[in-house]
Amino acid sequence: MSVSAVAAAPTVRAPLPVLGRDVAVPLVTGGEVTYAALDYAASAPALQRVWDDVAAYAPYYGSVHRGAGYLSQLSTDLFENARRTVAEFLDCRSGDQVVFTRSTTDSLNLLAAALPEGCEVFVFETEHHASLLPWRGVRVTYLDAPGSPAQAVATLERALADRDPYGPALVCVTGASNVTGELWPVRELAAAAHAHGARIVLDAAQLAPHRAVSVRDLDVDWVAFSGHKLYAPFGSGVLAGRADWLRVAEPYLAGGGASRKVARRADGGVDVEWHDGVARHEAGSPNVIGAHAVASACTALAEAGFDALAAREDALVSAVREGLADVAEVRFLSLFGDDAPRVGVLSFVVDGWNSSHFSAALSAEYGIGVRDGLFCAHPLVRRLVGSEAGGQGECGAPDAGSLNAIRVSFGAGTPDEHVERFVRAVRELVRDGARWTYRTVEGRCVPDTSARA
Repeated sequence: MSVSAVAAAPTVRAPLPVLGRDVAVPLVTGGEVTYAALDYAASAPALQRVWDDVAAYAPYYGSVHRGAGYLSQLSTDLFENARRTVAEFLDCRSGDQVVFTRSTTDSLNLLAAALPEGCEVFVFETEHHASLLPWRGVRVTYLDAPGSPAQAVATLERALADRDPYGPALVCVTGASNVTGELWPVRELAAAAHAHGARIVLDAAQLAPHRAVSVRDLDVDWVAFSGHKLYAPFGSGVLAGRADWLRVAEPYLAGGGASRKVARRADGGVDVEWHDGVARHEAGSPNVIGAHAVASACTALAEAGFDALAAREDALVSAVREGLADVAEVRFLSLFGDDAPRVGVLSFVVDGWNSSHFSAALSAEYGIGVRDGLFCAHPLVRRLVGSEAGGQGECGAPDAGSLNAIRVSFGAGTPDEHVERFVRAVRELVRDGARWTYRTVEGRCVPDTSARA
C-alpha cells in the first residue's frame, strides 16, 4: 500500500512540523540525505509549536513561587497554567493532582515511594522497565505475558482474587507496548482492579503521544507519561491522579518547596511541616520550561485532533506491514496478533542478521534512524524473539541470527517519504546485503572506515 494514497483520504492530515525535519546526514557510500527519524518510541522530536512557545517564554524566565518580581510572578502563573492544561488534556477528575516530574520512570518511582504499608503490586512481565522495576520493598506479583487482551484481563482477575481483600493493592499496566505498539485493554483492566479493591496506574508513555487519554473515561487512578515522548524533550514528566496516597506519603525529595515550615528544636534537631498538595513532591526549583513545553505539546496535539493523527499513523503502520509482507526473512513481533490495534511502533527480526548490524546499515547507507536491542523490556523481547535474546554475534557473520530485535517507530511528525524509504531500504538490505563493511566495537556494529576509502 502506498502511504501517499492513504494519506490523501479526507480524515488524514499532513505531518505536524517538527524540529530536525530538514537535517541532512552523511552516507558512508557518499553524499548526504535528509535524516529519517524513525525512533519516536525512544524520544520524539520537538514540535515546532513547542519550540516556538519555549523560545517566546525564555526571555521572561524566572524562579517560580514566592518571588515578588514580575518575571517570577509571570513564571509562576505559567507553571500553574501548565498544570491546568495537562489536567484538561488528561480529562482529570475533580480532586486529582498533576505532579511534574522528570519522566515516566521518575513518576512511577514517586508513586512507588508513596505506596501505603502492606501494599501489593501486580504487574505484567511485558512492561517497560520503568513500570516493572520501581516496586521495591513491597510484595510484587509478576503476571505472565497474555496472548490476547481478554487473556490479560482474565490473568489479572485470577491474580487479584487470590490477594488479601482487605489490604491495599496496585496494578501497573501500559497503555501501548513500547515493543509491539499494541494497545492494551486499559478500561477493562481498571474495572477488574476496582472490582477486587485494587487501584491502577497507567503507564501512558507510548499511549499519550498517539491517542487521547482520559483518566475519567478509562477510570484509572493515576497516569504517568514523559514529555520527551510527547514532542516536548525538555526534561519534564507527569504523574496525575488521586491525591490521597501522595498527600500522606513522605516527600519524594526533601528540600525547599516541599516544606511549609522548618524550625530548630531545643535539642538541636529540626522539625519540618511538609506541604500536603502537589508541592509536597516537587522539591527544589521546578523545571518551568519543561512544564511549559509539555503543556504546549498537549495543546498542539489536542488542536490537531487525535482521530486525524491516529488515522494517518494507521496508514503508516499499514504501509510498513504491507510493504514488507512478501519479505519472508522479516518477522514482526506481537503478543495479540498481527491485526491487533496498535500505535506507530513495530518491532521485527530479520533472518540471518543480528539487529545491530541491520540497524547500522539502515543508518550508514540510508540515513534512517531506528532502535535495536531489548528496548528496556527484556522479559518481553526475550519471550517474543527467543531465550537467547540479549547477545550479539559479529557483524555480518552468517550465523549471527536475530538475537535482539529492531524497532521502527513514528508519529505526528513523520513524513510519508521516511516510511517509504525505510520499506525500500529493508527490502534492498534483505535482497542484496549491506554495501559497506562493518565491524564490532564494544558490542555494537559500526561502519568500518579503515577497510575502505
